[in-house]
Amino acid sequence: MENNENVSKDEQVGFHKGALKTLAAERQELSKIVGIVEQLMNMHLEQLKELGVDLVAQAQNTQNTSQSPAQNTNTSSEPIENILNK
Repeated sequence: MENNENVSKDEQVGFHKGALKTLAAERQELSKIVGIVEQLMNMHLEQLKELGVDLVAQAQNTQNTSQSPAQNTNTSSEPIENILNK
């Protein structure tokens, strides 16, 4: 919203406060969705593990074999998307 002489300062303040309130609510809902997605992914990982497929171990193995010994100090695992697409 541009600083327009036709719009009072109080209207501008109200507009920005309303926008922030709406965005905060949207952020909260997005956070809930991310939490649900994480739970679902963990459930699928657990089911795969029970079936004898350990994607975390595969990711670490893939990462360890693709790095030189000097680079092996990094312990972060490869994103699951990369593992599933192989």
